[in-house]
Amino acid sequence: MTKNPEPAFIESTAGQVAAELARRGIAPDQHVTITIAPNDWLTEVRRHTRLRVIEAGWSDTDIARIIDEEREAVQPLLG
Repeated sequence: MTKNPEPAFIESTAGQVAAELARRGIAPDQHVTITIAPNDWLTEVRRHTRLRVIEAGWSDTDIARIIDEEREAVQPLLG
């Protein structure tokens, strides 16, 4: 088995983790790190950051513009 030079991100359910790792050829004794995402992590993140955004004087329009600019900057790197 060859090692990946960079981390791989796998999205799966708890019940399917072992099967997914086996399908990818990851040995049962190979070290892996698993992150447990909250059921609605995006809402949780927004709730915690919303006040900071408002305090900084940013609007939803400002945020959408920045996201669009960054998305355009990253697109050529995705191949």
